[in-house]
Amino acid sequence: MNWESLLSLKRFGDKGKRLRSEQNDLRLGFEVDYDRIVFSNAFRSLQDKTQVIPFSKTDFVHTRLTHSLEVSVVGRSLGRLAGKTLLEKYPHLQASLGYQPNDFGAITAAAALAHDIGNPPFGHSGEKAIGHFFSEGKGSIYASDLTPLEYQDLCYFEGNANGFKILTESMPGTQGGLRLSYATLGAFIKYPKASLPYKPSSHIADKKFGFFQSQASFFEHLSEELSTKQDQKVLRHPLTYLVEAADDICYTIIDFEDGINLGWIPEEYALEYLIKLVKDQIDSKKYAQLEYTSQRLSYLRALAINSLIKEAVSRFCSFETEILAGTYSQSLLDKSKFQAQMNDIIELSIKKVYQSKEVIQKEVVGHRALSVLLDHYSRAAVNAYKGKTHVQDQLLLSLLPEGIPMAGTSLYETLLNVSCFVASLSDGKALQLARDIGG
Repeated sequence: MNWESLLSLKRFGDKGKRLRSEQNDLRLGFEVDYDRIVFSNAFRSLQDKTQVIPFSKTDFVHTRLTHSLEVSVVGRSLGRLAGKTLLEKYPHLQASLGYQPNDFGAITAAAALAHDIGNPPFGHSGEKAIGHFFSEGKGSIYASDLTPLEYQDLCYFEGNANGFKILTESMPGTQGGLRLSYATLGAFIKYPKASLPYKPSSHIADKKFGFFQSQASFFEHLSEELSTKQDQKVLRHPLTYLVEAADDICYTIIDFEDGINLGWIPEEYALEYLIKLVKDQIDSKKYAQLEYTSQRLSYLRALAINSLIKEAVSRFCSFETEILAGTYSQSLLDKSKFQAQMNDIIELSIKKVYQSKEVIQKEVVGHRALSVLLDHYSRAAVNAYKGKTHVQDQLLLSLLPEGIPMAGTSLYETLLNVSCFVASLSDGKALQLARDIGG
C-alpha cells in the first residue's frame, strides 16, 4: 500500500483523480464527507438506537448518535497527531501533493462518525436477531433458493457491511450513495472481506466481514483504487486502525461512565479503576477540589481519553511499516501499556452493565420485535417479488416510508432489502411497528 493512493479524494462517478493541491481549504473534500454523513437520514436515526441501554430515557446515557459523535472527535485527534508524524516521515506528501495533518484527521473523523451507521436497533443483539431469523427461524425456508454466499450474508447479518451498503448504494436520483471520498470509505471498512469463504485467523481484519455481495463489485473497484488489494487479498486501510482505536477508547471509558451514572457501578469502584489508568497524570490538588461525582468523572475521563489517544498514535507510528504491509494483526491498544487497566474496566462493565437484568430484558423484547417485523415483511416482499401479493401484503408494503426498496430483482436482493429496512429502524420505531402489525 502507498499513501498517495490511500489518501484518494476520488468519488463515485469521477473520471479522473482529484488533486489535493487543487482543493479549496475552506471546503476540503474530506470535510464534505463529514457533512454528508451528518445530514443523512441513516445517521439521524442513530439518536434512538441503543449503544448499551435500550429505551433509556435518562439524559446522560449514550445512544449510537452521541457515541458516534464522540468517536469522531477522538478519531479526529488521532488522525491529526498521526498525520503530523507521517508527513515528517513522507515530506513529499505535503511538499509535492499538498496534504496537511488535518487531512488525516478529517478522514478519520468522517469514517469514525459513520462507523455505526449500519447497526440495527438494539445494538449487537439486533444483528443476532436478524441472523437468527434466517439461520434458525422462519427465514430458513429460503436457504435452498440462495447461493451459499447470499445465505451467509443473511445468517450472519453484519452492521459493518450494512454501513458500507448505506454509504455506497446507488438509488434512483442518488447514484453512488453519499458519494464519499475513497479515502474515507477505505478507512470505514474494518473487515475488508466477504462473508465467505470463512477463514478464521488471528488477524483482526478477519474477525467479521465488511460488505454484502450486492456491493462486491464496487468494493473490488475501491480496493484497486486505494492500492489495498495485494495479490488476491484486500488489506485494511491503515487509517482504519485509528478509527477502531477511537471506538475502543470511547466504548471502554464512556460505557463505563454510563454504568456509573446509572448507579450500576459503585463510585468507589469507578474512581479506583480510572485512577489506575491515569495515576501518573492526576493533579492531586485540582482533583481534591472537585466536589461532585460528575466533576471527578469528567476530569478522570478526559485524562484517560488523552492518555489512550497518545498511546494509540505512538503505536500506530511505531508499527506503520507493518500496517502498510498488512502484517500488523491486532488493534492498536492490544498489548499496549494500558491493556491491563482497560481489561479491568471492560470486565467490570460486562458484569455490571452489559449483563445487567435491565439490559438483557430489553434485548429480549428487541429480539422479539425484530423477529415479528422480519416474518411479516419478508413474506410480503417475497410475494411481491414473485408477483403474488395478497391484500395484507399490499397493506404492509404501503406502510413503508417513501423510496424504501423492497421487492428486488432476485430473491437475495429482496431478502437483503427487508433485512436492511428492519436494520434502519430506530429502537422505538421497531417496537411500535412490531406491536402495530404483529401484536
